[in-house]
Amino acid sequence: MKLSKQKLRWAILGLCLLAAIRVFVFAAAFPFFNNVDEQAHVDLVIKYAHAKLPRSIEPFASDAAFCFAVHSTPEYFVKPEQYGGQYPPPNWLLPQEQLQKILDDEIPFWESRLNHESGEPPLYYALAGGWMNVGHVLGFRGLSLLYWVRFLNIGLAAALAWIGFAATRSTFPNNQFLQLGVAMLLAVWPQSAFYSIQSDALSPLCFGIGFLGLAKLLQNERPGIGLAVWTGLAIAATCLIKTSNLPLPLVAIGAIAWKIFLGPRNGSLRPGLITLGVFLLSLAVPLGIWFAWNHHNFGDLTATKSKIELLGWTRKPFSEWWSHPIFTLNGIKEFWPDLIASFWRGELVWHLQRMASAAADAFYAVSSAIVILATGVFLLRRGSKNNEQRFILWVALLSFLSIVAFLVVLSISFDFGQCPYPSREHPYFTSGRLLDAAAVPFFLLFVHAVDRFGNWTRQHWLRWTLLGATVLVLVVSQLQVNAPAFSSRYNFFHRKSL
Repeated sequence: MKLSKQKLRWAILGLCLLAAIRVFVFAAAFPFFNNVDEQAHVDLVIKYAHAKLPRSIEPFASDAAFCFAVHSTPEYFVKPEQYGGQYPPPNWLLPQEQLQKILDDEIPFWESRLNHESGEPPLYYALAGGWMNVGHVLGFRGLSLLYWVRFLNIGLAAALAWIGFAATRSTFPNNQFLQLGVAMLLAVWPQSAFYSIQSDALSPLCFGIGFLGLAKLLQNERPGIGLAVWTGLAIAATCLIKTSNLPLPLVAIGAIAWKIFLGPRNGSLRPGLITLGVFLLSLAVPLGIWFAWNHHNFGDLTATKSKIELLGWTRKPFSEWWSHPIFTLNGIKEFWPDLIASFWRGELVWHLQRMASAAADAFYAVSSAIVILATGVFLLRRGSKNNEQRFILWVALLSFLSIVAFLVVLSISFDFGQCPYPSREHPYFTSGRLLDAAAVPFFLLFVHAVDRFGNWTRQHWLRWTLLGATVLVLVVSQLQVNAPAFSSRYNFFHRKSL
């Protein structure tokens, strides 16, 4: 049964609402400050809110130190047994004298520490800092203001579901299964980056917009200048959120250049060259400004040199890269499941234990590997009926794999010294949130593989069954894994004014 345009639009709006509700519930359930460097990210948000952009690896700000001292929970890093079986009450409930003693100890401690994330790209922190200022004007203070900043992710998650639908509709305008399926998976995607103050929640939205623009550019023989501009700006914005997203512009430039010079065309090269030139200019200007800022203040283009030195990493000679365990079967079995599972469900811990389901993690690793391999086989086969759709699927696949490859290169090119993660014992970048930018392309590939399987078996009901089963796994595992956070006395539901 095919839905009318109006009913389809209402269905997608319902999925956007579902995404917003999901993020609100879980973002409110988790207390501050989690194990994914949330202190570092909050410190940067506060500095940007005060228009104090870091110019080096700087200490934590006093305002941030105050937040850490008052609003932190021990539940991520300490087991209850260390407190006799029950955690103490939140610091903000203590009498003023006891609280002041904690402040006198904790604030100088944090002010003496360096924030290793100081050189991170600015876009998310500028947005979140502005959002914090809005909350301050509205009267939010203390813990309520911190949650106000975290709740920015509610809008990001809702918009992501819509962008996933729009990007899929642009490429597959007559396939409602794909359109609904991608939006559905994005609406229930259990990535814990959306339940935290951190930049990874913005990456998938920005590149989702960029991917939508790429799809339109690659299907239009004479795209408008405006389309090339906002596509370039969206992909530049993706890199201004996370340095690990830098491979994505290379994929986009390669795709447009391939389309212009090697793809079928009608007429002269001039329209395509104008499109490519405008796209490159829109991409290069924001990135060039960022690179210049970094070089002037941090001494290198990406502001990563100081962070690498602080963490104690050293670059390995090129000849030593190839002895890395990732090139063994055991290494692949260690790298891929950890990376892809954390891409699906995040990296939070609780009482020092990873918040994960072994069964769900196995599903993530196996199903994702099958989708990637099956898509590669399909795209390499000849005789596709729609070369434009095939080409965009190639772009989606390469977008995802380019970041995976980047993480592999990072894993093999450094000696991590005494760093706890990555480490010499576990020398792999397996933070799946670094893949978040490619969420829309990945879920397009996932649902497309399900659709192809249903068509291949000629059992069209089977694709809806597989999609429904996937959604059920995501919902049930997320509820099961995140359930302990709801009982925390430190979270939004148990907050009291300071």
